[in-house]
Amino acid sequence: MNGRERILARIREALRVPAPRPGSHGHGHHDVPAPSPQAGRIPLRPVQQARAWLPPGGDTPEEQLGRFAAASADLKTDFHLLADEAAARAKLSGIASAEGWKQIATHRAALTDAVVPSLGIPSRNTDGGYDPEDLERCDAGITTCDVLVAQTGTLVVNSRTTGGRALSVLPPHHVVLARRDQLVGDLTDAFQRIRELHGEGWPSMISLVTGPSRTGDIERILVLGAHGPKKLTVLMW
Repeated sequence: MNGRERILARIREALRVPAPRPGSHGHGHHDVPAPSPQAGRIPLRPVQQARAWLPPGGDTPEEQLGRFAAASADLKTDFHLLADEAAARAKLSGIASAEGWKQIATHRAALTDAVVPSLGIPSRNTDGGYDPEDLERCDAGITTCDVLVAQTGTLVVNSRTTGGRALSVLPPHHVVLARRDQLVGDLTDAFQRIRELHGEGWPSMISLVTGPSRTGDIERILVLGAHGPKKLTVLMW
């Protein structure tokens, strides 16, 4: 058997093994039947078809919160639901003390202005421009976000309202401050919320942050902090 025949034989062997159904991820999770067309019914739009396969986002605020918390745990995102602004200040101060922060980076926004100054730590503000090397020397980057997605545990940040392109990427610890009313069910809802916030003048960069930076390229061993922050923390109240 030559090389070509060996390759074809392996392909034929692989084709005999059933592939996991879309949405199951190989483990049976969210394994739902494909939506079937019915006579006289309007065909499902692509987004409706996708929702049939994707993880549930939750129909109520409580369900969405539970789903976001579960997704965060799976992603190794440190998620903390807090009672109020004072609790957020106390929690952030505790994190800064435990990790020995000497310098942080942030931007101007209602949530950051309410919480960050209480830390009493030297802070670099990115609103008026920044040096990337300075951001890399910061222990943490503290930002807000546009929206949080319960379905996937995703945070949506952008270049206009969350401190620029680099603040959420260069410091080794990314801390996101958020309100409960920013949480939506799925990505479709998230883009609708973004359109409501920005209209037709969308920011030049929108980033979907789903857990800390990671890679599993080498022998499928998960390594955090491969292309960005090694740690992601979400404080919500």
